[in-house]
Amino acid sequence: MPFPRSSGILLHPTSFPGRFGIGDLGLEAYRFIDFLRESGQQFWQVLPLGPTGYGNSPYASFSALAGNPLLISPDKLVEQGLLTEEDFANLPTFEASKVDYDKVRPIKIELLKKACENFKNQASPIQQTEFAGFCDSKAYWLDDYAAFMALKDAHDGISWHKWKPELAKREPEALERVRRELTGEIFFHKFTQYEFFRQWSQLKSYANMSGIQIIGDIPIYVAHDSADVWSHRDIFSLDEETGEAALMAGVPPDYFSATGQLWGNPVYEWEELKKQDYKWWIGRFEALLDYVDVIRIDHFRGFETYWAVKRGEETAINGEWIKAPGEELFEAIKLKLGKLPIMAEDLGDITPDVEALRDKFEFPGMKILQFAFSSDAGNPFLPFNYQRNSIVYTGTHDNDTTVSWFNKATEHEKQYLLLYLGCQSPEGIAWDLIRLAMTSVANQAILPLQDVLGLGGEARMNFPSKAEGNWEWRYEADALTKELGDRLQTLTRLCGRAPQPK
Repeated sequence: MPFPRSSGILLHPTSFPGRFGIGDLGLEAYRFIDFLRESGQQFWQVLPLGPTGYGNSPYASFSALAGNPLLISPDKLVEQGLLTEEDFANLPTFEASKVDYDKVRPIKIELLKKACENFKNQASPIQQTEFAGFCDSKAYWLDDYAAFMALKDAHDGISWHKWKPELAKREPEALERVRRELTGEIFFHKFTQYEFFRQWSQLKSYANMSGIQIIGDIPIYVAHDSADVWSHRDIFSLDEETGEAALMAGVPPDYFSATGQLWGNPVYEWEELKKQDYKWWIGRFEALLDYVDVIRIDHFRGFETYWAVKRGEETAINGEWIKAPGEELFEAIKLKLGKLPIMAEDLGDITPDVEALRDKFEFPGMKILQFAFSSDAGNPFLPFNYQRNSIVYTGTHDNDTTVSWFNKATEHEKQYLLLYLGCQSPEGIAWDLIRLAMTSVANQAILPLQDVLGLGGEARMNFPSKAEGNWEWRYEADALTKELGDRLQTLTRLCGRAPQPK
């Protein structure tokens, strides 16, 4: 659906400052929302919020529906009486500008376990009722997720397809035994989800009351080692005996990689999903809309035709395009849930059929300014080629920061951009591109916070196809100054993107 002219900032919650080594849903999140409101923004875009495993990628979560326990604010747990300041007495000193996940994870999990025990022992009747209500309302995914995570803990983190066959194949007697033997562990994982969604719901309410809508991200695929694949084997392309992905997802060689990107996720058994009236997908959209206002569909291209690579391949080169029932799926979602506020990540090898699918449902597509200056006037990422029903970014979480991008750009790109800007040399190249985005006809302009801050390559969030060292950047506690907010507000109002007086 088309959106009104507006703007916002892209920032994942892990990037907030704070004393626990990783951004969370505490005070700094509320301060960020204040910054958005005061600078005239109307949107906050986040990456997927699920619990992450190896590589810490939010696009490889243990669950498509669960929240990341590492985002739970210990300070908020103190407010509830589940922790005390004394529990933080021996906190190590964390690096302010990045997340050290290996250092953060055990410390936060230990704090969460202590809070969970305190909840068991001292929760008020109201808290107990709220917890029971949460567990009942989310049981359709929470029961499987909590059992899955408890089993992963019991198996030292190894993938579910390497568990004993009766567990990997979810034999009823084996699952019942797990629920008896791992009762405490299962309770813990339900408790962390209760706390995540309680804190997130409060933050979202504050954002909405401040005039800020949250754009969530729904990855087209889910991780092979996830509660979703373990509990819904029939809708994924898996080897029946081993449980390994029979056909793996990815993309062919592209801008980011000469050998393509082999993600390793199992692709869908679309015929089986069709037999089930796409119930799993409809439930996924419905669940996400419980805690975000707008959905960005990652890798939208895969709903029209997807790249599938056979098991055993080490790169994505030797794959094939397979037709997907995207139109039928979105019609089913529309019939069940109505017309949804959806954006399409339509980057990469886009065909007329993909564009037709996007436009049939009026999903706005994405325009990336860093891609605009590599060719000529026919480049679809140049602002004068935009449709109004689109979202313009200076760059995304997969791109370098604009400052670093420009420093590494080809001479052709630099000269083309400078001619386009009408200047001899760049003066604050990040804000030059921000101005191009904000003055464009695109209905929405979304700016990575790194570009608003004018940061270099040290602040890059992700290197596609690189397995480690991503998703670590955090901004400094004093970064969001009044002067920065005023500058952004002035540009936002000048470009007609500020909220209209009511």
